[in-house]
Amino acid sequence: MNRREFAKLASGLPLILQEEEANMPSGNLSDIDGIKVGHYESSQRPTGCTVILTPGGAVAGVDVRGSAPGTRETDLLNPINSVDKVHAILLSGGSAFGLSAAEGVVRYLEEKKIGYRTSSALVPIVPAAILYDLSLGDPSIRPNAEAGYQACKNAQTGPVREGNAGAGAGATVGKLFGMTRAMKGGLGTCSIQAGQLKVAALVAVNCIGDVVDSRSGKILAGARDEAGTALVDTMKWLTENKMQIQPRIGENTTLGVVATNARFSKAAMTKVAQMAHDGLARSINPVHLPMDGDTIFALSTGTLEDEAHLTQVGSLAAWTIEKAVKRAVLKATSLPGLPAARDLSAP
Repeated sequence: MNRREFAKLASGLPLILQEEEANMPSGNLSDIDGIKVGHYESSQRPTGCTVILTPGGAVAGVDVRGSAPGTRETDLLNPINSVDKVHAILLSGGSAFGLSAAEGVVRYLEEKKIGYRTSSALVPIVPAAILYDLSLGDPSIRPNAEAGYQACKNAQTGPVREGNAGAGAGATVGKLFGMTRAMKGGLGTCSIQAGQLKVAALVAVNCIGDVVDSRSGKILAGARDEAGTALVDTMKWLTENKMQIQPRIGENTTLGVVATNARFSKAAMTKVAQMAHDGLARSINPVHLPMDGDTIFALSTGTLEDEAHLTQVGSLAAWTIEKAVKRAVLKATSLPGLPAARDLSAP
């Protein structure tokens, strides 16, 4: 299969993709005051990590909907627990091995004298979550502490690289029938502003399901047929067939971070994280499966002086997650054997 053949056989998709890309919302997570974003990608195989730095601290919540998560310090974000601010969030490839990248983030923050003050030291608070990308290349190569440290050094405000960037470097989608029929996933981000209120999202899309356009119901990227030349509607297949083989647990997972400049408590930000998962449900089908570790963190930097309504912020968080998921696959580029959504619109 080549790009021309795939584009020819994907009837009706090029126009949808072109329209979707033309109308995609822009902006990124670092549009929120007090947030910097940095990536690291391995030069040896498709994997990497993304760090979201909040040097001034941010109130945080989290909601895990997948049944196979790999996380660090998420219990700390429970509203009943004491510490109410985090100094970074890490999203990483490399499966459970990738959690070690958080050590590099902690080291970087300690050097910058950023952390939760105790009687003896400043302790950086760095929750993290990982996705599975060990199927691409040598699985012994995965993000480590040095990768996390480098991602911090690369962190900045302004434009955030998307597609095959950071934690999205080895992300794939449409994996119900295995990697030979999957497509390239990636990392996406966007933001929205209503008056002085800002809400933004960043996602690394590595799902077993298809990524869909919620307005038209058309699939943007997902599982391919046995020849690899046309898309299969995963949900349609599930309604018409009996699954003979259980997909491997923990080899998927979409990770996200939503953020706002509004001031909220940990309990409120937990609710925002919960509401933000609606964005995954609108754009990934199916989602939140036993084989996923789908996790969304929510951050409040609290720089907005005016009061904001939780209903509005949570609703906008879901909207930005939905749009960021689409950006992730539309900005991704292909890898050997893994076409990207943009291949569908090849001339």
